[in-house]
Amino acid sequence: MSDGTHGPWRTLVTVEQLAAALGDPALRLVDARAVLTDPAAGRAAWEASHPPGAVHADLDRDLSDHAVAGQGRHPLPDAGDFARRVGEWGIGPAHQVVVYDAGDGSMAAARAWWLLKLLGHANVAVLDGGFAAWQAAGLPVTAEAAAPSPLPPYPSSGFDRSRIAAAEDVLARLGEAPGWLLDARGGERFRGEVEPIDPVAGHVPGALNRPFALNLRDGRFRPPAELRAELEPLLHGRAPGEAVLMCGSGVTACHLLLAMEHAGLAGAKVYAGSWSGWIADPARPVARGDA
Repeated sequence: MSDGTHGPWRTLVTVEQLAAALGDPALRLVDARAVLTDPAAGRAAWEASHPPGAVHADLDRDLSDHAVAGQGRHPLPDAGDFARRVGEWGIGPAHQVVVYDAGDGSMAAARAWWLLKLLGHANVAVLDGGFAAWQAAGLPVTAEAAAPSPLPPYPSSGFDRSRIAAAEDVLARLGEAPGWLLDARGGERFRGEVEPIDPVAGHVPGALNRPFALNLRDGRFRPPAELRAELEPLLHGRAPGEAVLMCGSGVTACHLLLAMEHAGLAGAKVYAGSWSGWIADPARPVARGDA
């Protein structure tokens, strides 16, 4: 998949591009639909209907490791475990992977995209508009669980730790001027006005708020130039690689990362534990109100 129609795709792919590539032996489809309030809903949706050949990546079982304590609501999976799962999905280094979820990529296609990038897989993209856009275009779906033949574990030396920020990294930078830490949660949660999920409301001192929904228009990513015009000033002159992105549990932060890459601002880190990991230690400071 090396021409402009069939890839390589590394950020976003349209339903038209994906439809034209269906049946290409180098293509792999991953369904990452997830519903926070109903952990079984994502797989149930995949079982009911999906594009032909798609496998399902479960946010809780495949894209997280809930045996890990103190690292937030969606701790990163073990790299070796994830590499084995990727192989079971029939994905190897030569494949073009397209990940989708129910719609805008935030739950949890961007998370799967980021984890594959961490593992070292370059050619992975998110379907812009997700399954909703695929259905709206009248493209083929099936309930058949046919999948590519399994492969050995994905060959990797582990996750690229240079792209992951830990709580210690964030603590060490608390004195910096704003622009290094962007929080993708909605404004009311960032300000601490409401907190429907986590036991403590607020944000990391010094963070700036960039709700992930601002990256979208009608369920799809806004054009790169528009996004860059809004995202680049938030960095206050820093290179994108100096930025750390967070959210509630490290899932929608990946959506902000995808938006930045789509806008040509590549290299930011994701604070994997995010807000739910930050507040696991009550000694860490909390701010409320506007940044």
